[in-house]
Amino acid sequence: MSDVNISQVISQLRSMSAAAQGGAEVQPQSGAGVDFSVLLKSAVEKVNDNQQHAGKMVEAYERGDTQADLTEVMIDLQKARVSFQAMVEVRNKLVSAYQDVMNMSI
Repeated sequence: MSDVNISQVISQLRSMSAAAQGGAEVQPQSGAGVDFSVLLKSAVEKVNDNQQHAGKMVEAYERGDTQADLTEVMIDLQKARVSFQAMVEVRNKLVSAYQDVMNMSI
């Protein structure tokens, strides 16, 4: 995920959190007004791309491809692992926020 996408997602989460707490809604930092679902979908696709690229690098290394250096393979695997863990944490926060909203009394 790029820094811009992360900043936009965090901005959207803060805005929703402020609105849920009854405070004034925080405006996103960028004036573009990007839809949260679009940001989330692009983040998931980026994680998927990282996973696929790491898998291809592993396969290339196993075949003995000279272009697939062991250090590059390990770095790509770590990038895929970290991006997946970050996506899992975002998912956990979204589920927790959803549960909090569902437990609110009207």
